[in-house]
Amino acid sequence: MSEMIKNRYMIVSRLGEGGMADVYLAVDTLLNREVAIKVLRGELSTDHVSLLRFKREANAASTLNHPNIVEIYDVGEEAGKHFIVMEVVRGKTLKQLISQRGAMEKEEALAIMKQLIVAVSEAHRKNIIHRDIKPQNVLIKDDGTVKITDFGIALAQDAMQLTQTDAVMGSVHYLAPECARGEAASNQSDVYSLGIVLYELLRGDVPFTGEAPVQIAIKHMREDIPSIREFNPTLPQSLENIIIKATAKNKLLRYQSAKDMSDDLLTCLSAARAKEAKVIFVDDDAEGSTTVINQVATSEPVVESKSTFATVSAALTISALVILIGFAIFTMFNPGTIESRYTNVPDLSGLNYSEAKLALEEKGLTLSSNVLYTLTEDIQAGKIISFTPTFGTQVEKGSLVTITVSEGIYYVVADFTTKTLEEARAMLSGTRITIRSENEPSLTVTPGTIIRQELLLAGDKLDPRRSYEIKLVVASYVEWVVPQSIIGMGIGEASRMIEELGLKVMTVKLSTAELSEEELAKIVYNVVESVSPGVGSLYIQYEDSTVILYYY
Repeated sequence: MSEMIKNRYMIVSRLGEGGMADVYLAVDTLLNREVAIKVLRGELSTDHVSLLRFKREANAASTLNHPNIVEIYDVGEEAGKHFIVMEVVRGKTLKQLISQRGAMEKEEALAIMKQLIVAVSEAHRKNIIHRDIKPQNVLIKDDGTVKITDFGIALAQDAMQLTQTDAVMGSVHYLAPECARGEAASNQSDVYSLGIVLYELLRGDVPFTGEAPVQIAIKHMREDIPSIREFNPTLPQSLENIIIKATAKNKLLRYQSAKDMSDDLLTCLSAARAKEAKVIFVDDDAEGSTTVINQVATSEPVVESKSTFATVSAALTISALVILIGFAIFTMFNPGTIESRYTNVPDLSGLNYSEAKLALEEKGLTLSSNVLYTLTEDIQAGKIISFTPTFGTQVEKGSLVTITVSEGIYYVVADFTTKTLEEARAMLSGTRITIRSENEPSLTVTPGTIIRQELLLAGDKLDPRRSYEIKLVVASYVEWVVPQSIIGMGIGEASRMIEELGLKVMTVKLSTAELSEEELAKIVYNVVESVSPGVGSLYIQYEDSTVILYYY
């Protein structure tokens, strides 16, 4: 590939792809340095929402200059292709690291989190909310430096929303409860995501899973985050308290800034906090009901203290009660008023478009023509995944209901390591994935076995309608060209050299019985006299082949 962009950036190879763009390794011929170029896919260049998201990423990231944020060098457009030029990060994503390593030691997890939170704090300082913090968007360089990337749905606090559902664009496993309900994102939403990432680092997995995204979102709204200390009792309570504070359902009870969370992380392993009691939020919900914060110690009584927020909430609760009583009296003398104007949203999960439209019409509701489509883990094409307002919500008749429909099921890339190339071809039969194979000599892996896969990794989720390429590196026999220098080399030294190359060697001592006195006088003992195969030959280390060294 030798495409040139703006007569400056020469494309070298494809690095990967995201939901909206392809990423390439390139060379900046002007500054003679490697760069990564993210190019918006051609079919999305005419989509106003996709284009606005892409430009938003460029604008948001280019205003940030921080060692823990991927640096943006240039943005532009050529021949209808919109692109972002950024630094190349040699390493892997945090998600890949967690998948390989599992749960991390607390010191390593904190080292990663400290860098990540500093980067998020810098974005917040510039009034930019990331809104999609997750391990997939965190890069770990080979030297351990953390780099946060992908500001594709980041939002300046005074910017307009792209769509009504933009608040729930972030990955559902890390989505704050208020965003799952459709509320606008805030700094506290990013803090919630940071708390989930910290949990995943210490646990090796996310706190909530489910068969569908909507099930996971509901768990974030309703269920407590599982205790990390139940998984690993050796973790200090002060560290679990950080997760509890960062992931409080009510965002008013969370850290009010990423910096507050960072400050807490700096001291959580100190001796002064060794006997810290557990933080508990009682009756903590999104409605702002009376909240009591308990500090529970193993051998100490429960201490309860009501915050100013709790006092205000109690007053609001009393006021709301008065209003409800008045409202109830009104409806007693005006029967049917509520019933005639309001209705509950029916359950549309698993229905198709026509079935949903009919179910809503029976309730006096209208199905929005703005249908959202997405690929899913296990829901067949045409079936409804989620809808807004959610099931059971009381709304005024005539209200619009927006649905998200499955475009089909992702194709999940298999792990081809330890398989043969023929087995991999059979497994990929019927897909739109082409194989590029490459041999690599190996001393430890059986020849013909796949050592590793590149471009597409195990577990990657792909759109089955698109074409992809996977690179499979296959183990091959070790090859060696017999050098001239081996003749005359000490027999012991030559044997060791060949064995260190992973080759089999055998030494054969030649007989001097039939040599003349003149020939005997010329002999140099214990050095290589000749070799089989001969000098200059290509030797391949098959199971039954051997290099033979002859000497006197």
